[in-house]
Amino acid sequence: MTVHLADFVKAYDVRGVVPEQLNDDSVRALGTAFAEVVVIPEGADRIVVGRDMRPSSPELAQAFAEGVATAGVAVTLIGLCSTDGLYFASGSLGVPGAMFTASHNPAKYNGIKLCRSGARPVSTDTGLARITQLAQAALDGTRTADTAPVPGAIDESDILGDYARFLRDLVDLRGNRPLKVVVDAGNGMGGHTVPAVLGEGAGLPALPLEVVPLYFELDGTFPNHEANPLDPANLRDLQRAVVDHGADIGLAFDGDADRCFVVDERGEPVSPSAVTALVATRELRRVGGSGNVVYNLISSRAVPQIITEHGGHPIRTRVGHSYIKAEMASHNAVFGGEHSAHYYFRDFWFADTGMLAAMHVLAALGEQDRPLSELTAAYSRYVASGEINSTVADAEAARQRVREWMKSRGGIDEDTLDGITWTHEGPPMWWANVRASNTEPLLRLNVEASDAATMERVRDVVLGLIRLEESR
Repeated sequence: MTVHLADFVKAYDVRGVVPEQLNDDSVRALGTAFAEVVVIPEGADRIVVGRDMRPSSPELAQAFAEGVATAGVAVTLIGLCSTDGLYFASGSLGVPGAMFTASHNPAKYNGIKLCRSGARPVSTDTGLARITQLAQAALDGTRTADTAPVPGAIDESDILGDYARFLRDLVDLRGNRPLKVVVDAGNGMGGHTVPAVLGEGAGLPALPLEVVPLYFELDGTFPNHEANPLDPANLRDLQRAVVDHGADIGLAFDGDADRCFVVDERGEPVSPSAVTALVATRELRRVGGSGNVVYNLISSRAVPQIITEHGGHPIRTRVGHSYIKAEMASHNAVFGGEHSAHYYFRDFWFADTGMLAAMHVLAALGEQDRPLSELTAAYSRYVASGEINSTVADAEAARQRVREWMKSRGGIDEDTLDGITWTHEGPPMWWANVRASNTEPLLRLNVEASDAATMERVRDVVLGLIRLEESR
């Protein structure tokens, strides 16, 4: 069976079914091409390769390493790690890297996230298209890759302890008041990293934290629920456990533990926008009260307001980690946040790390005596709909219906940075964004307003216009 890499190599990573798409042959070819396109031109003589807990990950990581080694590049296998653990290895060692994970996708999937030295992302525009082209030619037999006279060595190293120490040096939790923390790892890599960073699993001193574990067993079949906290259904066990245990806070990580969601002491989710604003104020204070902070355009309006109020300069960007990382690097931003609970730090090579964001929230909570719900209330100024997806046959016609309604209202500004965002300054204030999915026939709607009634009114009208044809 011929493997067509273009079917599962995405714009920013690789995500495919095992073994029909991702298998020893395809990942070995991708490994050799990665060495040729990224590693050798950079002048690097080594890469790091990490993997998640999926049953297919060890074999695929080994095959990829063998492909890299045939090009004469050495490989250090760092074994089980979170995606931000791989970024730590790439950044601290100054070498390119590859992470084998499909995040929250079902067990039949696996994938690869590639980065240049210093954890800089590899995307279609920065090498992934060429990697795909060379690897496909090798699989088709139309090209034979150059084999180095001496293959690169393959060795192993454990970076978990160094990763944990690095994060603890960035956020010191030792002086905090004691906190009870429920953590839902979703059977993903949080079950590996949380005991090391927040506990004594890496041989570090105990912190004033009592961690109540949920689903810490590493299991790539995800027997309890999807490791995707963006879906409210996957937060229910955590919400219930926080209340049942009388905990101060709940944390939920996705499958590769690069995203983190927060639940307060009442079991109520804290919006990623509120977390973004909270962490931004801490990072701005740490650097002396001024600096650039990046946020995406469907974050709450409170985010740029709070950044400005604390002396920072907010930079608005499109949705997507590639855009956030590019803006972070070009503006030397101290911090960046997304509605999807990805959080980016200058002190972490501009890469995203859910664990570091969680530690900032724990520090903010533990440095004062109020419950988390009161602490985060100051960062939650408006009412948001959350992202609502609609399957539509004609996305452009649906957008045009919304646009015509907006024009008929008057006093509404429109911009097209990412999809279309309409803003009514009020009173009452509201904004709505409609974006098309890049991979599915979906339109995504986000609405925020100064009060619940306004948000619901705008949401229902716009949603009705989007879904008009489908309801007939």
